Amino acid sequence: MTGPPPNSDDGPRLPRLETERLVVRPLTIDDTEAVRLTVEGVHAGWLEWAAASYEQLEALNQPPYGERGIELRQTGELIGMVGLVPSMGPFAQLPGFGGEVGDPGRFRPEVGMFWSLAPPHRGKGYATEAAQAVIGHGFGALNLARIVATTERDNAASIAVMRRLGMRVEENPLPEPHWFQVVGWLDWGSGTEGA
Repeated sequence: MTGPPPNSDDGPRLPRLETERLVVRPLTIDDTEAVRLTVEGVHAGWLEWAAASYEQLEALNQPPYGERGIELRQTGELIGMVGLVPSMGPFAQLPGFGGEVGDPGRFRPEVGMFWSLAPPHRGKGYATEAAQAVIGHGFGALNLARIVATTERDNAASIAVMRRLGMRVEENPLPEPHWFQVVGWLDWGSGTEGA
């Protein structure tokens, strides 16, 4: 079992984060309809599980994985989700990822980021702003060494967010696995984390 990160007296967690325009907060069961508009296929059972997982992960001193709501500060409207998620993949296939030993096809875990916005709220910088808040907390209070994000080659919007966040972005040069197409990452101390 892992312990809390350094300089933390209450275990790893992702508190309510506020930016100039947004609030990043835990999801509740009351968010069901707004979440459905953000991500297709989400149902109430998933949201109940997500909301319950915050407390359970914290009690076990585990990373605060899971999606959080992105809310407009001015109106309180839930417009999307952002969060930290486990990300398993063959990262050694990426030429710039570095430091790998052994078979580049072997999977390894990384701390990943997730973001998604309801269609009417895309293209306004909200995903970047929310992700910056999570990155700042991740490298600061959670003491993370690296944060990654993955997407498909044709998802120009997510690739643009990765670049605005200062992530190094690379395409997987190999055809497999088919879902491991584009990866962005920030290493703590790179000078761009949370920029």
